[in-house]
Amino acid sequence: MQVLQVQMEVGPDPAEVGRARRWARSRLAGSGLGEDEPLAETLILLISELVTNAVVHTGCPAVLRMLFGAAGSAGTVRVEVADTSCRPPRPRHAEGEDTGGRGLELVDGLADRWGWQREGTGKRIWCEVDRGGPVMIPVVQEKPGDRARL
Repeated sequence: MQVLQVQMEVGPDPAEVGRARRWARSRLAGSGLGEDEPLAETLILLISELVTNAVVHTGCPAVLRMLFGAAGSAGTVRVEVADTSCRPPRPRHAEGEDTGGRGLELVDGLADRWGWQREGTGKRIWCEVDRGGPVMIPVVQEKPGDRARL
């Protein structure tokens, strides 16, 4: 099976997360995944979380990679974010009104597999989503009064 790999460099600036999402959407569309498909939305969320973690928690530039088979083929889509920080990812458990700490929990819940490995002086965090498998859409439950605070 032919595998296509695309990558982009991400600067150490939180504004780069939005640029990474836009870039990823265009590459996913080129692979045959429509932007309104649940799998594409899941992948964009995973990319957003991994790039955010790299930019916010390391302050280092990173490289975002996506690997997927030819358009229309079943298989696995792999997302990788490599950075130059040797600090391993540290899953946290957010509670209640915490504004952070949910990124790797989301990755764990949405990806079929994920992990990390040392790479040179840095590391690579990756996740995989099977194209033919079920896609989980995160559901946010509102509490009474939540809408008024938005």
